[in-house]
Amino acid sequence: MKKINVGILIFNEVEVLDFAGPYEVFSRVRTNKGAESRRSNDSAPFNTFTVSLDDNHIKATGGLKIISDYNFVNCPDIDILVIPGGYGTRPLLNNEELLTWIKNISETAKITSSVCTGALLLAKSGLLEEKRATTHWGAIEALKSISKKINVIPNRRIIDDEVITSAGVSSGIDMAFMIVEKLFGEEVASDTAKYIEFHRSKATV
Repeated sequence: MKKINVGILIFNEVEVLDFAGPYEVFSRVRTNKGAESRRSNDSAPFNTFTVSLDDNHIKATGGLKIISDYNFVNCPDIDILVIPGGYGTRPLLNNEELLTWIKNISETAKITSSVCTGALLLAKSGLLEEKRATTHWGAIEALKSISKKINVIPNRRIIDDEVITSAGVSSGIDMAFMIVEKLFGEEVASDTAKYIEFHRSKATV
């Protein structure tokens, strides 16, 4: 089975659950049911990894230190791109190298998605023009201010409008499950949710 590459962007002051939640979901999916299947990667359909701009030593919110798997130079092809949020998104909104990278990756990725204020980076990259999108409730106005061509919808957990955006923090877990179900069906998604003991919310638009 050719594995699907899931690339999750990380940066200083990234919100921990924004990236760790989807990482946990994608990395624990198995196409064979049951807990025993998680003992190997034989039926794992995803190859999940983190990517950072350059310095691979990242300090997330709360001081958690992370070493990214790849940087923009040596990163493998990405099939599913996940852009998390956090306070660290703000200084990146004018980082042309990062915004260009996001835009370029999205052109070849099968799925581009965001969690929380990661939507701001998608918006600044021009990927949400003429699309419905959401973000953390505290960043709704910030998202609206980036472009009047974005149909910003508050109080929604996930919105799938070619680009997938999700609301704050824990909603990224539901978003990841939605992607899993879209690609491998409800049975595989539910088996994974059972394994990590997570009760899914399927509130999408």
